[in-house]
Amino acid sequence: MDGRDLVRSVKSVGSVGAAQGLRTVRAAWRRRRADADGLPARGPVRARVPGTVREAEPGPGGGVLRFTRSELRIFVAVNGAVFWGWDGAAPEPSYALAGRCPDPDPRAALEPDKDGGWRVVAERVTVVVSRHGAVEVLTPGGVRLRRDLPPLWWEPVRGGTARWKQRSEVPADARFFGLGGRASGPRLRDGVYRLWNTGPRRAVGPGDGALSVTMPVQMVVADAGTHLVFHDSAWDGTVTLREGAEGVGSGHDRAGTSELRMDGGPLRCWVMVGTPARVLLAWASLTGAPALPPAWALGHQHAWSGGGGEEELRRIVEDHVAHEVPLEAVHLGVGHFDSRQVFTVDRERFPKLPVLADELLRKGVRLVSVVAPAVGPVPGDTVYDDGVERDAFVRGADGKAVRGVSWTGEAVFPDFTHARVRAWWGALYAERLAQGFAGFWHTLDEPTSFTAFGESTLPRSARHALDGRDGDHREAHNLYGLCMARAAYEGLLKQAPQDRPFVLSRSGWAGVQRYGGVWWGVSGSGWSGLRASLGLVLGLGLCGVPCAGPDLGGSDRERSPELYLRRLQLGAYLPVFRTRTGPRAGSGEPWGFGAEVLEHARGTLLERRRLLPYFMTLAHLARRTGAPYVRPLWWAAPEERSLRDCEDAFLLGDCLLVAPVLDPGADRRAVVLPLGRWYDTATERAYEGPAQVLVDAPLGRIPVFARGGSVLPVLGEDGGTELEVWAPARGRSGGGPAVTEAGEGWEEPEIERYTVRWSGPRIVVEREGEDGAEVPARPVRVRGLGPAGDQM
Repeated sequence: MDGRDLVRSVKSVGSVGAAQGLRTVRAAWRRRRADADGLPARGPVRARVPGTVREAEPGPGGGVLRFTRSELRIFVAVNGAVFWGWDGAAPEPSYALAGRCPDPDPRAALEPDKDGGWRVVAERVTVVVSRHGAVEVLTPGGVRLRRDLPPLWWEPVRGGTARWKQRSEVPADARFFGLGGRASGPRLRDGVYRLWNTGPRRAVGPGDGALSVTMPVQMVVADAGTHLVFHDSAWDGTVTLREGAEGVGSGHDRAGTSELRMDGGPLRCWVMVGTPARVLLAWASLTGAPALPPAWALGHQHAWSGGGGEEELRRIVEDHVAHEVPLEAVHLGVGHFDSRQVFTVDRERFPKLPVLADELLRKGVRLVSVVAPAVGPVPGDTVYDDGVERDAFVRGADGKAVRGVSWTGEAVFPDFTHARVRAWWGALYAERLAQGFAGFWHTLDEPTSFTAFGESTLPRSARHALDGRDGDHREAHNLYGLCMARAAYEGLLKQAPQDRPFVLSRSGWAGVQRYGGVWWGVSGSGWSGLRASLGLVLGLGLCGVPCAGPDLGGSDRERSPELYLRRLQLGAYLPVFRTRTGPRAGSGEPWGFGAEVLEHARGTLLERRRLLPYFMTLAHLARRTGAPYVRPLWWAAPEERSLRDCEDAFLLGDCLLVAPVLDPGADRRAVVLPLGRWYDTATERAYEGPAQVLVDAPLGRIPVFARGGSVLPVLGEDGGTELEVWAPARGRSGGGPAVTEAGEGWEEPEIERYTVRWSGPRIVVEREGEDGAEVPARPVRVRGLGPAGDQM
């Protein structure tokens, strides 16, 4: 924290209350003083490069190259991913990996290359290392996808952690995506992007920098191919991107560049090459399959931040029922806690919460509880006393428990990088389960406070176990939310093994998808925030986190019915669909905007409920393949440049194309359609892609297109699952999978696979069975056969 941060903290006194503001200022001074005393003083540094290669030692899948001043370990894994680590860095230990590192591919071998270099040739990729340490990734045909120049280290002369820089080149036509959730995404243009999880007090917009889930993961898409690169270091750093240009400088291309600067940690890297689907399949096999949410968690969830009790909670549910607005869950905020007790319900306002939870469950509504890592240091509090006895809280360099600021006032924080602490914290969720809660959402898990302006509430010199390696908060900060999610997931799995845990995190890092989804607060004021929401979800999906979404709804400052509806319409097609009630009554509920808005909102919410079987299918596919629910238009055709540059529409699975309205006053919008036949689901008019079409977008809906030949599992009028089939073009066929389970347990459902084809004048839908094609046992409704669909 610098002087400007302290000035902002002082200004917060008047905005958040004198007592809390003063606590924030004191905490800021404590952090600054602790870092001055606990971190090594800056001194002279010595720059170092690898030098020239001296010898090679072949090994499984690759080998070790020894340079004058460094050592490079490189191999190709059985899943096709390439690993290399400088200074002897190995893949493990790593918080990103799910279990052990995959085995080396026995077919790949290290062999000499021209000009004194070496290469590793595998089935899907060739890696060439020059005699000075440049690493090139090539397609099997020899086309370059990226070139990492020799790295540079700055090592303290007196010893300590070295900073490092890795500069890379990509083809001139390449586009960058990823780096976690970025409001400026999904396509990352020229600029500097920080790798430090933050929790800003204000809403974010497209021009803002780092957010609560950052990770050094890039997906690079070019004509030559697609690749994902992950630099496995959780330290603070920056990525500077510059897109290339074709035909500049006397007809020569200018390569795109990516420069990664890290304050510490190992310089190690994973690269996966192939189609986007193949790349994310390899990424999921490396970092873990996405957690499977219970079916109810894919419906409409409503966050209640009011300060009332059981009667107000009951009123919220009854209002949704009375207005015929679907509702699957209510999320309770900090107001349901007992003062500073982080895991104890306020018994005065919620005297019979388990009874109320059971009552709401009979109406199909679950309760979800907020959890933050902050524990009030109050002697006599069970959680605090138990944590002190177990030595569970983060300590400073002076050996004392570090105190930060949270909604409880001063707070201490568990060290989730210790297995013993994770087990202790996970067991605490039993109190929540006993009160009837079905899921949990984490907040302030960066960790930060309401008044820290995005800075960590813990000093960088704070000590962490790092699962036996020991280190400080400079390395543990980005991992904190990931480890807290792991503690919750494993604790819930142990206490309720029959149920799929539901955990939403605000912060995380590579691998957070193993433990649940990601949420963030209202993603920005005005229309720019609406556009930012889409970029965040797409960016996280391309980093392997398929289940994500922003809070939706109105606010006391924004009372625009049009903006409210457009937010709701976008959110209805995102994985996490959560609206929020503001402090003012009706500020996050559709009936607070009048009868017309209520009618349009009801239609949007009913459509989301109708699509629940399709969302469940996407969840199961994501668990098996790593493919995100929400995908960029170029997902199946990354070579199409017009699709790579399209950021205002997305694919929902393989079947639907959604074109949200992102500008005020628009009642029509242009939509880019990929190759194939596409039907406007409102009019059933057919369009043939690739094309750009102009379609209606009235206030009551946004344009949604169904791919010709697709099979969409939806809820029928009787509440059962039916198949909505969109007719393929004449002479073409189609099909798709469907998973119709709607439970909360671990029974592995069967993936039903269907084919669609023309047979004379009729559409035939068949299910693939062990004994050949079968007639579907589910109701089938074919769409796109009317005059509007036949005109093409």
